[in-house]
Amino acid sequence: MQRRKIYHYSFLPAALLLLVVACKKQEYALPTPKDVLQNDCIKRTLGPNIVGQKIEFAYAMAILPAKGKLVSAEVEASIAGAPGTYMENKSYYTDQGGVDVGIPIGDSSVTKGTNTAVTFTTDTFATTLRYYYVIPDEARGKTVNFTFTTKSSNGETASFSMGPYTIAKMDMVRNLKVSTDKMAYISIADMTVYDSTAAAANPDKIDLVYVYRKFDSSAFNHALVSPAADTNYLPGVMLPAGVSRNSKLIKVFNLQDYNLALLQYGIYIDDVDFQKLDFTNAPDYAINLKAEAGAWIETADAKYRAYIYINSVKSDGTAVISIKRLAL
Repeated sequence: MQRRKIYHYSFLPAALLLLVVACKKQEYALPTPKDVLQNDCIKRTLGPNIVGQKIEFAYAMAILPAKGKLVSAEVEASIAGAPGTYMENKSYYTDQGGVDVGIPIGDSSVTKGTNTAVTFTTDTFATTLRYYYVIPDEARGKTVNFTFTTKSSNGETASFSMGPYTIAKMDMVRNLKVSTDKMAYISIADMTVYDSTAAAANPDKIDLVYVYRKFDSSAFNHALVSPAADTNYLPGVMLPAGVSRNSKLIKVFNLQDYNLALLQYGIYIDDVDFQKLDFTNAPDYAINLKAEAGAWIETADAKYRAYIYINSVKSDGTAVISIKRLAL
């Protein structure tokens, strides 16, 4: 490593000298526009592609005014999107305040099966439209491709292919409210929270108990505990009849998954992160959890692994959690 550094810095003066010698002042000239219909596309969304969430694209197209005008734009997906899939019929610009302002340039998009299309109603020579694909359950664990196409009044057609994009197998739910001794029973299988009555009716689906206790002698506070854990980790908790599953937990700090936290962090949990976990010696409890902490979970039947993120906590024994889950 040290030799590489010495070589790098000794090379730098020679490189700068070569650059100075090689550079000559050139007159700038505007590039000559192509005289054919052109198009381009970018994917705007980042992170894993999760069923029920949107994949967003920006599709740009242009033609010289002397050659004609744009008449339509469409997208063909290899798997039909879920309800809510659409293409904007507005072209956006950003004003001085940094706000996106939309200018209608066509009719509302029409989606039929795998195809979504916008017909332009104004004389438009260059525009960028946003396309939102809602990922259907049918695409889970598969790949999806997209073909964007624009047409002009002179009969020209241009297309742009995007993909393939892998769709994650995992599920996600956000902002579940939990409260100790009330809405305290968490089901990874159902991705929801139950009260004691509903937990008694579904004992084989209860994987965790949310507990809050404030002790002077120990840091317990907010906790996620397996129903089968030692009663020391379930102080004062009367479990509903039949609730006895033994889940394993790994407490985690500084894993603010963007999909769950919706903060500025660019961290994403994907399918592979669940698959490489080792729960061999994991405990059946995670105590003293704080906001922005979390816990990995493996259910007693090893059917699911999940990550529970703690969005917020309060001293009244309540919290908000979000979950990503992978069926094994």
